[in-house]
Amino acid sequence: MIEGLSVFKVDVADGVATVTIDRPPVNAQNGAFRDEITRIFDTLHEAEEVRAIVLTGAGKAFSAGADLRDRPDAATPGAFPRHSRAVRAGFDCVMECGKPVIAAVNGAAIGAGCVLALVCDIILVAEDAFMSMTEVDVGLAGGVQHVLRHFGQSDARMFLMTARRLHGPDLLRMRVASGCFPKADLLPAAQAMAREIAGKAPLAVAAMKRAFTLCEYMPLHEGYRFEQTQTAALAKTEDTKEGLRAFAEKRKPVFRGR
Repeated sequence: MIEGLSVFKVDVADGVATVTIDRPPVNAQNGAFRDEITRIFDTLHEAEEVRAIVLTGAGKAFSAGADLRDRPDAATPGAFPRHSRAVRAGFDCVMECGKPVIAAVNGAAIGAGCVLALVCDIILVAEDAFMSMTEVDVGLAGGVQHVLRHFGQSDARMFLMTARRLHGPDLLRMRVASGCFPKADLLPAAQAMAREIAGKAPLAVAAMKRAFTLCEYMPLHEGYRFEQTQTAALAKTEDTKEGLRAFAEKRKPVFRGR
């Protein structure tokens, strides 16, 4: 589907794209990583045969964060703004993709790797996987905004200020993750959930993700009003008409994405 990849692998089956980070030894993020992930998710955004996405890592790590050999030179004018913009794009492409993205966190998710998991729509973790934000260990800071989207206030501060490792059961207890599995069961569970989502009305799922993205920081009244415009628009689609017919006829609907 996507040619010329060196950092990722993409497989598509049953309406689900499985995107695997494959940059040994720890799936660290560099310029090539960011270029490819942006290209992949922009492509999947428009791929009609894909209705849900699973993002995971090869080997023992989900992603151990930014490749420190790829950091910009602070002495070079403009280097940091260019670098920061590319880093944001590598996360924004996941959040802005019209298809729901399930993170299957198979191992270490550190720093930028943790943020990558947090920008996904649904997070599933292996029991021995962990998240950690280690910026304070090396005199840096970052990730507050994305951590606050998933952690409670006290837990967010503890997590960021101590750089502790939070393993799968911790993340489930804190309601950061929606499921915690033995490592061998993680990817099958994520793909099964993705297939479940892929079986729903694709236009409705896309509208739901759009509402989550746009309404997150809206006041209640404006956010709910936007959601109602989505419902009104969906009511005119063939998929919604098919879904209502199938419900009345007590059969499984056949959705065609129109």
